[in-house]
Amino acid sequence: MTQERNKAYEKIRKALTEEPLIFIPDWNIPLKLYIDAFGDGLGADLHQVQIIDDKPKDGPVCYISRQIKPTEARYGASQRECLFLVWALEKLHYYLDGSVLELITDCNAMKSLLNMKTPNRNMLQWKIAI
Repeated sequence: MTQERNKAYEKIRKALTEEPLIFIPDWNIPLKLYIDAFGDGLGADLHQVQIIDDKPKDGPVCYISRQIKPTEARYGASQRECLFLVWALEKLHYYLDGSVLELITDCNAMKSLLNMKTPNRNMLQWKIAI
């Protein structure tokens, strides 16, 4: 068991010390925004695929997260994802303004919520913000 632990430790240590840990954004390359609302928190990863040593590598540019507020805890999962998308876009606007962005989420209902013909007040405000 000790040998397995040592291998696992070395694997983690190597992953944490490899370059680059965080990419410096190249404004000529599209960005990818991964978002997820989970339990009592919200998280987002801003990534970019860059060519490193003649190979494409997907790496992080920025991470953000926050706790869900008590009033937001009453929202459904889809509404929380939409709320968080708006929050992430506002928080990361320095990276995103003028950039091509691909949104990646596990919430399939977000697309239909954003395309509602008669959205509720919150959804309408979020739709305008997006």
